[in-house]
Amino acid sequence: MDELLDAVVVGGGAAGLNGAVMLARSRRSVVVVDGGAPRNAPAGGVHGLLGLDGIPPAELLARGRDEVRRYGGRIVHGEVTGAEPAGDVFALTLSDGTALRAKRVLVATGLRDVLPDVEGLAGHWGRGVVHCPYCHGWEVRDEPVGVLGSPHHALLFRQLTDDLVFFAHGTELDDDTRAKFAGRGIRVVETPVAAVESAGDAITGVRLAGGEVVPRRVIAVATTMIARTEGVEGLGLPLEDVPHGRRFVSGPAGTTPVKGVWVAGNATDLTAQVGASAAAGALAGARINADLLA
Repeated sequence: MDELLDAVVVGGGAAGLNGAVMLARSRRSVVVVDGGAPRNAPAGGVHGLLGLDGIPPAELLARGRDEVRRYGGRIVHGEVTGAEPAGDVFALTLSDGTALRAKRVLVATGLRDVLPDVEGLAGHWGRGVVHCPYCHGWEVRDEPVGVLGSPHHALLFRQLTDDLVFFAHGTELDDDTRAKFAGRGIRVVETPVAAVESAGDAITGVRLAGGEVVPRRVIAVATTMIARTEGVEGLGLPLEDVPHGRRFVSGPAGTTPVKGVWVAGNATDLTAQVGASAAAGALAGARINADLLA
């Protein structure tokens, strides 16, 4: 494309699409580059999103893409393989060789979840293996749940089921935590976990290193969340390690130390749910519009 765009949005999730809607509604020329691999694709529905609770992730994104197009924005399916400053603008290259130029960039690449290295766990991700009590907890209420994560995770999921086992798997528990677990009726298994057992698509239990199988239907895990940086390294955005992951550094409304570049959604707020990511994208889009005005 020879056109100098007002903005390119890298990432077509909730944050990126909502940022693009705000820009397109302000009559800015905006292109969203979307690789089509959203983090929540395995999930059956998006929850905690007012007015749209339970909507399938693919349907939510399809609606968002339609809204961007309705206001004149464009969606390009592909991957950004290079992005860097080029004088007063930014040059981006896509996997098919397409070159884009833009005055501003919104990075909304999201994150990837790194699961505990346990045999059989990854195959159930997003269904029998869950991570967020607010996103998935109601759907697994009253099920036999095993927690392979942090003690805080165990207490949150205990609110949703009376049958909960915490697999320490090397996690050291202090006396205060053990007392809380005892008070809530949480069983602690100290033996390391060897694998997740299943029958077809359903989890049936957790096999321990000694061979014993603890019957479970759901496994709640704490993942390591890593911001997706592929393709945008040339922008020079700083990263930082935080508890449970690594994120892009950002300030109010997604500002970054790199002039002309904003970041929004899970790429900078690792724990944001869909609604919060969408709101962050909208705020960043509004600030980009104001910056272009200035």
